[in-house]
Amino acid sequence: MNQAGEPTQISKSESAALPRILLVDDEPRLLSSLYELLRGRDYNLVTATCGSEALAHLSKMRFDLVLLDLRLPDVSGHQIMDFINDKGIDADVIVMSGEVGIDAAIGALKRGAYDYLRKPYSREELLKTVANALQRRRLETANRRIASQLETSEKLYRYLVDSSPDIIYTLNHEGKFTFINDRAYQLLGFSRDELIGKHYSILVHEEDLERARYVFNERRVDERASRNVELRLKCHSGGGQDRTFNNTLMTISLNSVGMHVPDQEVKKLEFFGTYGVARDITDRKRAEEVISYQAYHDILTDLPNRMLFKDRLGLAVIQAKRKLTELAVMFIDLDRFKLVNDTLGHVKGDELLQQVALRLKECLRRGDTLARQGGDEFTIVLPELRDREDAKLIADKFLECLQMPFNLDGHEVHISASIGIAIYPGDGESIDELLRHADIAMYQVKALGKNGHSFYHNSMLDVSHQKIALEQSLRKALEQNELEMYYQPQMDVITGRIVGAEGLMRWNHPQRGLLTAGEFLPFAEENGLMLPISDWMIGALCRDMLLWNAAGGENIRLSLNLSPQYLDRGDFFEKMRGALVRYGISPAQIECEITENICIRNPQYAIEQLNKLCQLGVSVAIDDFGTGYSSLSYLHRFPIHTIKIDQSFVKEIHEENGHYPVILAIISIARGLGLHLIAEGVETDIQARYLKANGCLTMQGYLFHRPISLPNFITVLQAQDARDDAAQTTPAAIQA
Repeated sequence: MNQAGEPTQISKSESAALPRILLVDDEPRLLSSLYELLRGRDYNLVTATCGSEALAHLSKMRFDLVLLDLRLPDVSGHQIMDFINDKGIDADVIVMSGEVGIDAAIGALKRGAYDYLRKPYSREELLKTVANALQRRRLETANRRIASQLETSEKLYRYLVDSSPDIIYTLNHEGKFTFINDRAYQLLGFSRDELIGKHYSILVHEEDLERARYVFNERRVDERASRNVELRLKCHSGGGQDRTFNNTLMTISLNSVGMHVPDQEVKKLEFFGTYGVARDITDRKRAEEVISYQAYHDILTDLPNRMLFKDRLGLAVIQAKRKLTELAVMFIDLDRFKLVNDTLGHVKGDELLQQVALRLKECLRRGDTLARQGGDEFTIVLPELRDREDAKLIADKFLECLQMPFNLDGHEVHISASIGIAIYPGDGESIDELLRHADIAMYQVKALGKNGHSFYHNSMLDVSHQKIALEQSLRKALEQNELEMYYQPQMDVITGRIVGAEGLMRWNHPQRGLLTAGEFLPFAEENGLMLPISDWMIGALCRDMLLWNAAGGENIRLSLNLSPQYLDRGDFFEKMRGALVRYGISPAQIECEITENICIRNPQYAIEQLNKLCQLGVSVAIDDFGTGYSSLSYLHRFPIHTIKIDQSFVKEIHEENGHYPVILAIISIARGLGLHLIAEGVETDIQARYLKANGCLTMQGYLFHRPISLPNFITVLQAQDARDDAAQTTPAAIQA
């Protein structure tokens, strides 16, 4: 580029010499952004909007690098990588994917991807990765070119070999080192003099010696030679850990480097040694181990997750069946955890779960497995029981250790647990049956007052009976006015004023007290109760708005959460319009929050319904943006006015000057598309300052207000108006 920042003209010969990069992404905006980011950086860029177009380019042109999106409409990114490998195309691949699952990353690495960038990635990360990949290709090209000159330049050969990032060595026919470059000392701590004349086995990990015997005695040439064989080499005594190497070994013919000599008697080439290259892949192996570990463990507590637990339970069942022994499965649900989570916030709730996990682990025997199922639920398998008393003793230990108070940054919290126990084989012989029966036994403890344990037996109520009872309670709640709307204010952090409020449902349960929406709405959705509950909610919100408008809240917008089931119902729009007309509420005061799941249920129907709302004057917000099946295309197809940053992203903010790319990306999307932006779950000053500094000016969370009842909400509004009136009269009083 010239000094004015404009691209300079490049000749055809110069263009041919530039690294050629293929950009593959089916999202036009992302492809355009990627092209603009790399344009003008001395790269020859070619774009493809689908897999078939990418394959056509790869078949016709040579590329140094491919920037590849995995999720394409016709041919997947993995299939494109398979094509590159099958055809022997000499091009490095950098995968850029929004996939959250671990399988996509592992699949890309196994297919030889140079790197894997998870969307959204930073500009600097992408540019650095591209530069490193091209730099590596330049080094490899230089090495190949220099290798052809080795016959005429021994000095240059020595210099280049010793400067190589890989260990390069030769062995004689007895497997003893005849040459090794300086890289062996840098990585392993062995000098050249310590290795020359020594057998290769002094470097190889004992467990890998059998495999090494075939690799280090390789006699074949060309494509038949050993490639990419992984071995562990030992570092010098007292220096470092074992490192892992990817060996590419080959026997070199006389015409190339003279590893064979003519035998005049038999008139053929005589083998006299092996040439090899060992590349350090320790960091890659460790990364693969981390990826594998995270796929089977809960990130918060570092316990085995549901998948790993089922695997271990399955093995325990096989062992118990073989040895004719018993085992126990426990299902633990924490009592009062939701109360702690709602009053102290999700950050403290997460800390509590971590402390609970540590205490439970201390009670286990060797060989027992503790796992987190999700939320506040834990499962345990106790193999090789002597009798049921063993399981009872451990359950008692759990209850005892949980009785001690938990300290959460000065807050002393008391909880207990309900524990259900199922015994193999009496209570079931399959994994699912044992877990289900332990779950039923746990609910029996809940029903009897919590804080205890119970063994499963056939007389216990079936889960379906319990659901029927809860369904009847919910129906009675509608009939007996046990439901109530609470409101969490949304603050403009510049003015300090309330500009909106999210309506949140509560159930004044006659026995269990005040229940949050998360404790009963998922069940209501499962059992077809969301429609009557949503009808009640719209009427209750409109009645409440009459009161808050009378208290001076006419300019405050109400956000209501819209169930996908309610949106799917054909008369939803008429219900909403009828309620607004009946109570005289301005549609401009209403904003409907939808989840991203709505976008995948019946997209076209959802678009029609939401467009009707917008024509009525009601605005639409995407709740929990980025946590579900998000796609930027939905922001164009759906009539969206507001994006809400989910609290799971906000709670990760621990430093005011930190870098949180997901939040920055959401803010950038909202700003670029002209959408209103609200951050949920703001609980600390650091979170608020970070969000404000980066352009998010509307927030809700415990830092400002917890969800409050209508009378308390009106009191907050009146206090705000009183402060505003006082602020307006203060200058006049000072002047007087």
